[in-house]
Amino acid sequence: MAGAALFAGTAPAHAHQGRPTGTPAHSRPHTGAHAHRVDYVALGDSYASAPGVPDQVDATCLRSSANYPSLVARATGAHLTDVTCSGATTADMAGPQGTVAPQLDALDRGTDLVTLTIGGNDIGFTTVLGTCAKLSASDPAGAPCADYLTSTGTDQVTEAIDASAPKVADVLRRVHRRAPHADVVVVGYPDLFPEDGVACTSATVPLGAGDFPYLRDKEKELNAMLAREARRGGARYVNTYAPTVGHDLCRPAGARWIETFAPQPPAAPLHPNAAGESAMAGAVAHSLRGRR
Repeated sequence: MAGAALFAGTAPAHAHQGRPTGTPAHSRPHTGAHAHRVDYVALGDSYASAPGVPDQVDATCLRSSANYPSLVARATGAHLTDVTCSGATTADMAGPQGTVAPQLDALDRGTDLVTLTIGGNDIGFTTVLGTCAKLSASDPAGAPCADYLTSTGTDQVTEAIDASAPKVADVLRRVHRRAPHADVVVVGYPDLFPEDGVACTSATVPLGAGDFPYLRDKEKELNAMLAREARRGGARYVNTYAPTVGHDLCRPAGARWIETFAPQPPAAPLHPNAAGESAMAGAVAHSLRGRR
């Protein structure tokens, strides 16, 4: 339904960007007798909200007007309600995130399209990267972080990913209940790390050279879990990893779409910059175009 309509109109998108408390979707104005415009709700964490990327339009959630949901809405003419919020976990979909209302409150039976980027905060990936940075000084040529995270005989990150799977599944069930007619799209995470860490370790990327393959594989595991739960949960999965390969945090400025621990363009550390958000938007828009 939504996919067919998304590219039918040429009118500019309208977006509700400044709603840190999540005004219920039923309060949004409608266009009356005009041709139907797709009602698009964006849910998710900082990879969807784009902290630091200009222009920031929500100080509570660190949300950008150039995040991938906004770019998708502009490209498709959809009516966007963007409730993405930095730091969000699966728990913040149905429950409040501090003073921010549950993101699922933005959904209703009239919602046509939902995008969801979630899971990274559930597995504590930012904390993992902070730990890896601290440990790198002990063995910059080795894999001190991988050694630490697997020292008990199990992989702590893999365990966290496995534990997050039912939480993602629950979110998808709740999305379908609130928006039963919506095209639900789970948007994965872009390529953060190179295939190996040769010549990448630096003051701005303080990771052991041997930890890059480990971290790359953990991100792939996270994306694989999201793809699996999307398939099982009646949603589609958009792979943003493949189209961003070669633009990881080790690339030089201009070719880098994921920022380092010390970002140069306006963006949060270890997050997509404006080019990265644009690439993610392109992958989502391409997927929607295929639904025509």
